[in-house]
Amino acid sequence: MNTKKNNIHFKRQELIADSQHPIRKPLTEFLKAGFFISVFLMFFIPVSNAQNLDVPYVPTPSDVVEVMLDLADVGPGDYVIDLGSGDGRIVIAAAKRGAVGHGIDLNPTRVREARENAESEGVSDRVIFREADIFETDFSQASVITMYLLSSVNVKLRPYLLDKLSPGTRVVSHSFDMDEWQPDKAERYANRDIYYWVIPADVDGNWQWETAGQSFSMQINQTYQEVDITLRAGDLELTTEEATLSGKRLTLIAHDEISNTRYIFSGSVEDHSVRGYAQIHNEELNRIDRWSATLDEE
Repeated sequence: MNTKKNNIHFKRQELIADSQHPIRKPLTEFLKAGFFISVFLMFFIPVSNAQNLDVPYVPTPSDVVEVMLDLADVGPGDYVIDLGSGDGRIVIAAAKRGAVGHGIDLNPTRVREARENAESEGVSDRVIFREADIFETDFSQASVITMYLLSSVNVKLRPYLLDKLSPGTRVVSHSFDMDEWQPDKAERYANRDIYYWVIPADVDGNWQWETAGQSFSMQINQTYQEVDITLRAGDLELTTEEATLSGKRLTLIAHDEISNTRYIFSGSVEDHSVRGYAQIHNEELNRIDRWSATLDEE
């Protein structure tokens, strides 16, 4: 006897019986589910494949645009690139402040609309809108990046922003953060969150220098713009009171508790070196010197 075959036949009989039963829930629910899945596949999957967009288009309100540009201090001399530029309102608003720039969007309808808006607002000679994939576009020369994407897209963009953009470049995002990369500033306006970051210089490692005849060494452990510094004067470890990194600007204040001497070092980081000024304060002197330190490449 073919038991397996008979069992299958039995189950089919159960299904047919269920369909004739007043309750007949299993088969009825199955058919309903099949119907809705078919409708979904007919109408939604083809549209999704045709657009192939990462983010649905939702425009940033104009007053929120102004707050974003205020937070990034956008003005003359800035080159603003808007990732997912939609109807172009952010780049157009930046151009009205004296900046120049361009917008990138995957949707040709939005790009066409943005060009028309730039023309009607009288800034078409200061901005350009391009149909392109933001993940395949070089935007490394921007001084300001703006975006209204999604958190998942921001996180996907994060390594490119940190690697390709010059230290000091400003990044503003409407509504969506960068996960573990905490913003330098955040503002809430009209029930909307606006996040602001400055691309930090790479300062992680060991640094060496001399100031006023004294040898100093510094170990920096860096996580994005957060720095944990151990500073030594010769063999003596100093107490680090403040340490900040904002773009290229590195500033630290340290205290020698034995001699009651306070040191302030502040400079601009460029190509694995930092140049700026050093201050020395104690009961006998207040001294200022030029400060130059280099990163140990080994």
